[in-house]
Amino acid sequence: MQAESDIAFMRLAYEQAKLAWAAGEVPVGAVVVKEGVVIATGYNRPIVDHDPTAHAEIMALRAAAEALGNYRLPGCELYVTLEPCVMCAGAMMHARLSRVIFAAPDPKTGVAGSLLNIFDQTQLNHHTQVTPGVLADECAALLKDFFASRRQAAAAQKLQARAAVSSSLPE
Repeated sequence: MQAESDIAFMRLAYEQAKLAWAAGEVPVGAVVVKEGVVIATGYNRPIVDHDPTAHAEIMALRAAAEALGNYRLPGCELYVTLEPCVMCAGAMMHARLSRVIFAAPDPKTGVAGSLLNIFDQTQLNHHTQVTPGVLADECAALLKDFFASRRQAAAAQKLQARAAVSSSLPE
C-alpha cells in the first residue's frame, strides 16, 4: 500500500514532468522533501539547457542544496516520476538522501532495480532506501503519450515533406 504522503508528493513530481513536456523535454519531474515540506523541484532540461546532466533529479538536488546551503541532504527524500539512471543515482547517494521514491520503472537505463540496483551495493558507504512504483501507471502513461506524440509528429513531418517534393515535380 502506498502512503498518502508519497502519493501527494509524487503528484507534485508529475506536475513537474508536465512542465518538462511543455518545454519539449522528456516528461520527468522530481521533488525534494524534508520533514514533510517541499524544499525543491525540478524537471528534465538537458535539451533546453544544452546540459547532459540536467535531468529532473539533478535539477531538484541542485535547488535543494542551494535552499539548505549544503551539498549534503540528510533527512531528505526525492520523488521522481521515472526510475533513476546511474548518473542521478550516484548524485543521490553523494547527497546522502535518506530515501528515493520513484514511479515508473525504466527497463533501458534504470538502476534502482530494473537493470541493476546501485542502491543495494553493500560496498558503498551510504545506503539510500528505495520505494518503487508510486503512481507508476500514471507516470508511465505520461511518458508513453509523450513518445507517441513525438512519433506522430515525426510521421506527419515526413508526409508533409513528401507532399512538398511531389508538388514540386513537373507533371
